[in-house]
Amino acid sequence: MGTITSRRRKDGSTGYTAQIRLKRDGQLVHSESETFSTKALAREWVTRREAGLQLQRARGEPLGKRMTWGELIGWYELRERQGEEWGRSKKADLARLKTASLRDRRADSLTRQDFISYIENRRAEGAGPATAANDLIWLRTVFKTATAVLGLPTPLHALDEAANFLRGERIVAKSRQRQRRLSEAEERSLIAYFTQRDQRADIPMVEIMRFALATARRQEEITRLQWGDLSRERGIALLRDVKHPRLKAGNHKFFKLSPTAWEIIDRQNGSTRNSLIFPYNPKSIGAAFTRAVHLLGIPDLRFHDLRHEATSRLFEKGYSIQEVAQFTLHESWATLKRYTHLRPEDVPDR
Repeated sequence: MGTITSRRRKDGSTGYTAQIRLKRDGQLVHSESETFSTKALAREWVTRREAGLQLQRARGEPLGKRMTWGELIGWYELRERQGEEWGRSKKADLARLKTASLRDRRADSLTRQDFISYIENRRAEGAGPATAANDLIWLRTVFKTATAVLGLPTPLHALDEAANFLRGERIVAKSRQRQRRLSEAEERSLIAYFTQRDQRADIPMVEIMRFALATARRQEEITRLQWGDLSRERGIALLRDVKHPRLKAGNHKFFKLSPTAWEIIDRQNGSTRNSLIFPYNPKSIGAAFTRAVHLLGIPDLRFHDLRHEATSRLFEKGYSIQEVAQFTLHESWATLKRYTHLRPEDVPDR
């Protein structure tokens, strides 16, 4: 059944958005909407489209066949489940794709050249090869889901052909693996800067930076650690909702804490009013670090690079792959080695 909602526009006029949402076995299988200047026009569109959808179903055609690029991505966004929220990057990429230049094109009419032209324009606008490649990845995810759930004839073959061509021409590419190590001079400079800054700031960046280097924890993970999840007797802590490509919510794991990490924890002010060890906004931590790097003139250094540095230092201390994984919580060597950048001179003699 269609619904009509009114909304006041910036120019003072009223717009009427007509929306049709169809469900099958409790699952949303089709959604489309249009905005009109009068309620009568919106009502007429609902009547006409509902009749058209019934005719499609009578002919055995899959519902949603007429969905545009933008409508299809909007439908996919509704599939995010409560408690299994997508990451910020995925949400932002989908929101941008939904309003992209091809948003009004019928999804089933898109061709290989449409995708190639779209990516070439993205690169011309300043997007890098890896960023442009992500657009193709998300589009493929949306099309595959729509084909499986809606039975929709999506242009997957044309998208794959375009992706192969674009990779061959190096217009898109995988993201380059970072190998940025934190030098001793850079670490001293950052610690000195934060020591002065922390006297008048709410976030103790010196402690957080040192904790990151001692634990290989991401900024979001540091701010999720709870006092009640520490086990001093076993020398471990529980990290809730560990990052995972397919599973995050409820993916709780224990990780090893070094003596240095315990010393930093002991210096924090535990409070019965706050269960968190570092009760700070992870975005504020990242912003403070980025600002410091810029002011100090340190090139190409991010807070996440501290995780790389911490992992490399664990190997330099002589820990094995299996042992390092107990600190970092990497599940495979293939993933762990991306964060490991040993210098030849730091390899110990056996």
